[in-house]
Amino acid sequence: MLLVIASGIGSLGWGGVLPYQYAYAADTREWGAIVAAAASSLFSVGALVAAPIAGRLSDRFPPVRVAVVTQLIGAAGAASLIFADTPALFLAGMLVFGLGLSAAAPAKQVLALQWSSTGDRRKVFAYKFTGEALGMAAGAFIAGLLVDLDRPDGLDVGFLMAAAGFAVSSAIIAIAGRGAIVPAEFAADPTGAIAAVEGRSRGILRLIFGNPALRWTAIVTITLALGFYAQFESGLPAYGITVLDVDPAAIGIAAAVNCLVIVAIQVVVVRVTAKRSAPVLLMAVGTIWVIAWLGLSAAQLAPGVASAIFVMTYGIFAVGETIYSPVLNPLTASLAPKGRVGQTLGAMAALQTAFTAAGPLVAGVLLGAGLVDGFLLMHLAISALAVFAAWRVHRALAAPRAAVAPEPPFTRPIPVSGPGAA
Repeated sequence: MLLVIASGIGSLGWGGVLPYQYAYAADTREWGAIVAAAASSLFSVGALVAAPIAGRLSDRFPPVRVAVVTQLIGAAGAASLIFADTPALFLAGMLVFGLGLSAAAPAKQVLALQWSSTGDRRKVFAYKFTGEALGMAAGAFIAGLLVDLDRPDGLDVGFLMAAAGFAVSSAIIAIAGRGAIVPAEFAADPTGAIAAVEGRSRGILRLIFGNPALRWTAIVTITLALGFYAQFESGLPAYGITVLDVDPAAIGIAAAVNCLVIVAIQVVVVRVTAKRSAPVLLMAVGTIWVIAWLGLSAAQLAPGVASAIFVMTYGIFAVGETIYSPVLNPLTASLAPKGRVGQTLGAMAALQTAFTAAGPLVAGVLLGAGLVDGFLLMHLAISALAVFAAWRVHRALAAPRAAVAPEPPFTRPIPVSGPGAA
């Protein structure tokens, strides 16, 4: 439970800064659209660079230490934005902010694996995702009440919230880590992975794409990210405002509905899907993405209810998210090469981040050129590809050679003293 709380608090900065930083840099500080866009890009670049490196570190060193240190780096980056009075300093701060936020993710995922048993692993990842969604929503809500983009220091509250969230999250993880009882077999090799890592020379991406099940899992990860997450903050709002003529207030309502649906049904979905195959569930997520994009396409034909359809599709996407979040990372970890769980999770996160960062650019080009049908058809095709890729994962795992696959890493939990360390 402590890891869930820490993950939620660590997400406060995402909600408190990212929705407002573009307008802050471009208009409040009058640095222009190029600097504002560059700040978003550098944040994504930081995330892209950090995730695989942090994943490797989580395989070689105690993941508690990696999570704490990287989040403190993120706190320093967020706090530095308070004093950034030039574009160069602001861009540097956003880069470090992105590094810290994303570098902690693989370490926390490894901790979720270590601090859970096979039976409750999906539940732990589901609660962790729900906590992060609540943290982002709380950060956005609080910042929405306190941020004043008419003043140069008007976003300082968001920067402080991000820095404090990282610091508190690090403290909670450090406390939970001290309560963990590490068995003797892990004493000399905290993650149980150093020897395995040192015995391999192939790059993690070559290993991922050389394994059919992992290769198709990577494609599922990329396509599901492109099918929704890449458009959540820019492409979908742009489509709603410019094509469907949705009131800007409806964008906020849609985001709130998305979060509320996740919180409301996550526990029920985990219970209902507990015995279902992970690839089959990912096929269901891709199908839900297809249904949502069909609804968004149909909204053009019904202007009178377009806003309602737009908000409803955010709720439909949320249903898919509640299935996706507890399934994908445990599946990836179970398929990871021995001793490379952290690296595999980090590489997958980097792939997801890279394609998510490209999503707003693609949406901007297509919608800006008036190619609305192309925008919609592309995302329908991507979502259909996600269904196909998940089916291929299912086929790969059903093959005779997969029937004797080794037990997934970290199936034996590290006992903890006291209640709720996970």
